[in-house]
Amino acid sequence: MSKSFVADHRRALSRLDRRMFLRGGFSVGALSLLSGCTLSDGDAVDRVLWTMSRLNDRLQAVLFSPHRLAATFPASAITEPFPFNAYYPEWRAPEVDGTTYRLELAGLIADKTPWTLDRLRALPQTSQITRHVCVEGWSAIGEWRGVTFSDFLRRIGADLNARYVAFRCADDYTTSIDMPTALHPQTLLALGWRDEVAIRVAGTAQGSTIDMRSVPLGGFHDFGENGRRIEEFLLALDQKITLTLRDAPQAPAAGETEPPPAPPDEGDAGQ
Repeated sequence: MSKSFVADHRRALSRLDRRMFLRGGFSVGALSLLSGCTLSDGDAVDRVLWTMSRLNDRLQAVLFSPHRLAATFPASAITEPFPFNAYYPEWRAPEVDGTTYRLELAGLIADKTPWTLDRLRALPQTSQITRHVCVEGWSAIGEWRGVTFSDFLRRIGADLNARYVAFRCADDYTTSIDMPTALHPQTLLALGWRDEVAIRVAGTAQGSTIDMRSVPLGGFHDFGENGRRIEEFLLALDQKITLTLRDAPQAPAAGETEPPPAPPDEGDAGQ
């Protein structure tokens, strides 16, 4: 793509929605027709895919702006249920033990120390409700919570001049994003998603009972999120009750009367 082409069409390109343009752009089949090859030849396929990749990178560079933010939505717009999408059925999603999980780092990074979930959650957190647009053509609105990815990259001393950031998931799925996308202020190292918590307090003759229900709305596995949330709630509740009982004056039990005040000491008589 020549510089003159970009200059002549920059204004028109800037008005296009980046995702819609790329989603509606060249397909493998269309590009194979333009290149005059079939996809039965491995070398030809590689040439087609590399051509698509280079074209895609150049178009993204033209359309991308680090200051342009994706639209955000109210909680009422969240897609329920949020679609599950993988190369396997939902019930085959790998189980990950959140207590032993480690985020392993490699590449052009100064500090390659693995990160636990507790350490990641101790970092400043943010959340956003945005539209997830899948490369397969569907989209859904969800709520994401986690660490601003650019902050994390700077914290670990990543080389911000690198071209890409690559990921390998627990199910061996691999992908990557370019560095400008990684540094965008809305790119998150997501640690959580929208969930539902319901707490019911019921009075009884002996006091009160508390029922708590916690379920994730964004995935088959919660990576221990529900258990951690319930434990933290019960611990905070126990601490609050303990402090309240310690600081509150003791009221007489039912059927009892308060004892009469003690008589004044004889030595105080006449004073």
